[in-house]
Formats: sequence, structure tokens, C-alpha cells
Amino acid sequence: MDKRICIKTIVMKQSKLLKALLVVILLANISFVYAQETDLAQQRVAFSVPSSFTLQLPEINHLNGYLGNRYNGNLTNRLLKVDEKGLTAGYVNRPGVHRWIGEHIGKYLEAASNTWAVTGNKQLKEQMDRMAATLMNAQLPDGYLGTYLPEAYWSSWDVWSHKYNLYGLLAYHKVTGNTQALEVSKKIGDLLCLTFGEKKGQRDIIKSGTHVGMAATSVLDPMIDLYMWTGDAKYLDFCQHIIRSYQNENGPSIVETLLKEKRVDKVANAKAYEMLSNIVGIVKLYRITKDENLLRVSKYAFDDIVANRLYITGTTSDHERFKDDDVLQADTAAHMGEGCVTTTWIQLNMQLFSVSGDLKYFNEIEKSVYNQLLAAESPVTGCVSYYTPLMGVKPYACHITCCLSSVPRGIAFAPFLNYGKVNSNPTVLLYEAAKIKDSVRVQNNQFIPVEWQVESSFPQKGSASIAVKIPRATQFTLQLRVPSWSKSFTAKINGKSYKGKADEFVKINRKWKTGDKVTVSFEMPLTILDGGKSYPGYIAFKRGPQVLSLDNALPTRLPATSKITLPAKSSSFQLSDARTQLPGNWKGSQAYSVLYRNQKGATEKLLLVPFAEASQTGGEVNVWLPTAHSK
Repeated sequence: MDKRICIKTIVMKQSKLLKALLVVILLANISFVYAQETDLAQQRVAFSVPSSFTLQLPEINHLNGYLGNRYNGNLTNRLLKVDEKGLTAGYVNRPGVHRWIGEHIGKYLEAASNTWAVTGNKQLKEQMDRMAATLMNAQLPDGYLGTYLPEAYWSSWDVWSHKYNLYGLLAYHKVTGNTQALEVSKKIGDLLCLTFGEKKGQRDIIKSGTHVGMAATSVLDPMIDLYMWTGDAKYLDFCQHIIRSYQNENGPSIVETLLKEKRVDKVANAKAYEMLSNIVGIVKLYRITKDENLLRVSKYAFDDIVANRLYITGTTSDHERFKDDDVLQADTAAHMGEGCVTTTWIQLNMQLFSVSGDLKYFNEIEKSVYNQLLAAESPVTGCVSYYTPLMGVKPYACHITCCLSSVPRGIAFAPFLNYGKVNSNPTVLLYEAAKIKDSVRVQNNQFIPVEWQVESSFPQKGSASIAVKIPRATQFTLQLRVPSWSKSFTAKINGKSYKGKADEFVKINRKWKTGDKVTVSFEMPLTILDGGKSYPGYIAFKRGPQVLSLDNALPTRLPATSKITLPAKSSSFQLSDARTQLPGNWKGSQAYSVLYRNQKGATEKLLLVPFAEASQTGGEVNVWLPTAHSK
């Protein structure tokens, strides 16, 4: 054969092979993009109720600003420093040293999995691989994965520990593709279905957990996840069984009580953490079954908590329970704001916002994250306060507790919250500095990759710029959330201005191209909050989303005998930047001075810092400040 023909034939074959390879790569990319855009695409079952907000991570979401610093601190100071042996010891050598030792490894695995999916941190991956393997290898042949001996199976916190193992292993499976994690989860689910039910010989799940059965029945939430991963109807049947079991003798009657009373303090023993954990599952079950009563119950719980039982920092519970209306004692003796409750409250609002797209739920997320959640973890050490008071020293500790495991889970949610798709449109929700890479649905149901570079000093400043990088000019809508507390919200691009109203979205529909930059500006107003029934005659200061606090370890403080004289108009209070007064070892760059008149009419100055940063050096926190009225 002519050599030229042979060469031509080889080139043609290579060209066809190259084209075929390119097609495969293209299809793979399209499939990847579609997976990013489809709610729960990797699971076998999708929610029946469409999602207004998709709780999915974009391809890249690197937080670089205020929230990013705390997020990275959660990784380096908390997750990478966990006591590996302590978290797994109860499984390696049964029984565990205390009744609820089994919950910690699952909480860790969920937080670590979500964090590794964002950061790709090698050390974290190696650590969570070791701990996941230890946990999975501890499963008994029948599927049991608790920390009790046989004579104590299914008592106290046993179902609860299986619940958190489901959380952790399913999260680990989702981000790593580890099939053993899913198989171990299925064996847990199978054992639960076999053990609990209404057939002869099956146990009553209400009698197998504490707090009127609410600890055990809260396994509802991850069992819904297991159903969605597997498509196995018996897991959904089990979830329906849990709803029915609420009405068992001595059961918590969660659904019926909330439908009738519309008050969470009337449900069972009012234990906040376990009840909220159930309600998170109830919302998710609504998203599968479309049972409107389940959604109604969840909304009643939300409305009641916000109206009557929510602290200004976005948490609830006093001695771990819901109290009577407007009883919101905030000192250390009240054991207020259990960290587990704060995280679960955020989870509930994430679900309700995902269902509805209603910003009232996201407003509560923002409040909780920037205040109570971040306040519960030391920015210096990564240690966590079980209860985080508004008045007194935050009791940070690093030994194993339920809240030491829960608070890092909450902080690990941050990259799900600053940006996402609301009604299919890319949406900036928090004006945090970030690098984001995502795929956006455009005309003809196609997708195009877009990079967003957000530059911002939020929440120190009310401004941000959002630069766009895109392969080709393309028409679509970018949404910008206008915070509920903001004023004078303006977005500008290429000379065109968009004004926004509080608690709405600004929608910018245009043909986007690389180099486009949106600049956003809004006021960060100072708000004066009233102490209400629990602190009559007291006020608190709030700037933008952040509640401010005195810290008596810092240079200026309110003398014990002094009161702030309230001016005729709260707008008479003016904050000024006082960061230069912070000590050199202080974590954070926000400090504000406010002038006030004391009872003698003399002008005094207070130094205020965000509550989320106060007490980091052991100083006493004072959010509520005593007042005297002007004469």
C-alpha cells in the first residue's frame, strides 16, 4: 500500500477517535452540569414538591471573607483536632463510656464530608476515611451499629445514635461515592424496620428513647434520606409509621398538638432539640408525600418560635426546653441557646426556605449564623460553648459534648447559604467575599458555566462587587437578595441602576459577558432592640445582621452603676469605627464606639464588638444594657 495512503488512513482514524473522545468528554461535562442543576440528582428518589431553593453546592464555592475565616477556623481548629479515639471508642469497645457517646462520630462525619466537598482538604479526607472505616467495621452482622451491649439494645439513646450514624454515613457516601457507607446505612435501616413497628413482636419506638420518645422518633429525618438514596419503599413506610407512633400511648403527639395548640411549648415535655429534629423530618416527609398537614405543623412551629421563643441572636431554649411566651432569660444561669438547638433551628429554616423560597425563613438563618452559631465556637481555639449566654462569660470547652459535635455541623452549612439557585436563578444571598463556579440554565434548557468573583468586606461594610466570567455572552437573570434590615439598596452595572426593597430580590436580566461587574451598596443601620418582658428597661444594639456586645476584657465598659440615657430618637445613637482599640491578639477586625449620656448628663463612650466575637479572651459579655429615660 502507498505509504501516503497509510498515513492518511491513520490520521483519519485518529481524527475520528479524537472526535469521538471529544464527544464523550462533552457528554460527560453536560451530564456533570445537569447533575449540578438537578435537585438530589444522585439519589434515586426526588422530592415530589419542587424546590424553590436547591440545597446543593455549586462546583466551587470558596468563602474568603468574614464567614470564610470562621469556616476555615472550624476546619483547622475544630474538625482536624477532634479526638478520633474518643469519638469512636464506644463502637470499638462496647459499651460506651456514657449513654449518648454514639452520636458524635455521625455528627463529625456529616460536618467533615460537607467541608471536604468544598475545601478538598487532604488531611481532613484521610482523617474522615479512617473514622468512617472504624465505624463501618464496627457494624454487627444483623446491622446493629450502636454502643450498647445486647441487654441494653434500643434503650435510652440507642436509636438516636443510629440516627446520627445514618446522617454521617450518607453524607460520606454522597461526597466520596463510598458504596460500603450506603450498604452499612441500608443494614441500619433494615434493622430499624425489622425492630420497630405495629406487628406482633415488634417494639414500640416511643418506649425506646428519651423525652417522651422524641429522641428515638427523630430518626425520621435520615430515614427519609435513606429512602431517597435507595428508593426502597419500606423505609418510607417506616417514616409513616413514626408519624403514627406520635399518637401511641405516652407518645409526644407532635402533629396533633401543633395542629391544635400551635405552640411548641405544649408539645410533649417541650424538649427543644429533639422536637426540632422531628420537625425537620416532618418538613422533608411533606416534600415526599405532599401531606399539607405536615407542612402546616412545621409552619406553626416556626411562627410560634419566632413570635414568642426566639432570642435576638437567633436561638431558642432555656434549660434545653421551650418556655412560656416571651420568657427569654439570657444569663449563664438560664442555660440558654443550646448549640444543638441553634444548629437544628438553622436546619429547619433551610428546609422551609427550600420548600417555599420565602425570605422570612432565610432571614432567620442569617440571624442565627452571624450571631448565635458563630458565637458558640471560639474564633481563637475552636472550642465550643454548650450554652452561649448573652450575659456572662461564654463557657468554651473542648471535651466531647453533644454541642461540641453539633455546632461544627452548623458552621459547615455556610457554603450552602451564601449563594444558590432560587426558582432556578443564580442568587447571591449573603454578601460574603467568595469565588463561585456554577452552571446556569439558559435558553433551550441548556447550561453554561459561570464564575462569580465576589469582593466584599461584609459585614463590616455594606458593599460588594460581583465580577463575571463566562465562555460567551448569554442572557439570564442574576438575583440579589435585599436583606430585611438594609436601607438604600442599589445595584449598578454598566451605568444602569437597580433599586431594591428590603426582603425582596433585585433581578438583573441581561446578556452577561466576561468582564461585567455588578456593584452593590446598602446601608448597615444601627437598630436599638428593646429588652421586652425578660429585660424591661434594657436595650441592645444591632448593626446590620450582627448583634453587638460589651466585653469587659476590652478597654471601655459600662460601669456597674451606670445607665444609658435614652435619647428622644434612637437615630441619635451613632456608631464610629473603633477597631484600633482592639488588642493585637484579637480575632476579628470589627469594633464600634457609641456615645451616650449617663445619668448625670455627662457623655460617655462604649466599645462594642459583634456578639459572635465577644468573650474570646474570657471577658464577660453584656448584650442587654440598662437604660434611663431622658427627662
